[in-house]
Amino acid sequence: MPDWDPQQYLKFKKERTQPALDLAARLELSPAKALDVGCGPGNSTQVVAERFPHAQVLGLDASASMVRAAHRAHPQLEFIQCDVSSELDRLPHDFDLVFSNACIQWVPDHPCLLPRLLDLLKPGGVLAVQVPVNFKEPIHQIISRTVEREEWRERIPYHRSFYTLTAEAYFDLLAGCAQDFTMWETVYMHRLPSHQAIMDWYSSTGLRPYLEAAVDEEARQGFYEEVFRQVKEAYPVQENGEIIFRFPRLFFTAVKP
Repeated sequence: MPDWDPQQYLKFKKERTQPALDLAARLELSPAKALDVGCGPGNSTQVVAERFPHAQVLGLDASASMVRAAHRAHPQLEFIQCDVSSELDRLPHDFDLVFSNACIQWVPDHPCLLPRLLDLLKPGGVLAVQVPVNFKEPIHQIISRTVEREEWRERIPYHRSFYTLTAEAYFDLLAGCAQDFTMWETVYMHRLPSHQAIMDWYSSTGLRPYLEAAVDEEARQGFYEEVFRQVKEAYPVQENGEIIFRFPRLFFTAVKP
């Protein structure tokens, strides 16, 4: 998992936080204890705390830089560094809500992970998850296609594993381990001011591990510029000069038996 840059990530705080707001708004419960898995710089944890003001809320993230940023931005909330892929057993198993906004796409083995997240809940507790499903969007296709070209394979020695399942696979998984569940998908049509804004967005997330893996600065800059060239071709400019940046996201909530 890459080392995240909180400042770069928060350049699009409003757009990145909206799915967390939408997920929290769908929850009908009054939790006493809530856990935010993959809290990042704390924006999603703040959403949970404001949605449930009487709850004790804990945010966790594997990235030390993100946890430090969360502490600075939200000193009234509690945050810890914890790797969800291997350290869930460190946590108490008495939460009423486990919330996760745009995190588990970086975590392997979802058929194992989701039952483990449900195990953190009390009986009747709710797991609420949002995960990007934008693999077919131009930016993802451009990065995947470019890094496989012969001139980049050795200069960008990184191959991303995509752990996100299909909606049908999540359906079957939740049907087997949850008392009840709900699923929905939203396509956000973000208004971005330029093609550079798309690059800024992805430089803090999907493009970042490729740039970090570059063998030298020349390779890093060359790969960035090649992706940027294709982004400018793939995303048309609207009449007002803005870019429509489509971003599909899958949501689900599940109740622990």
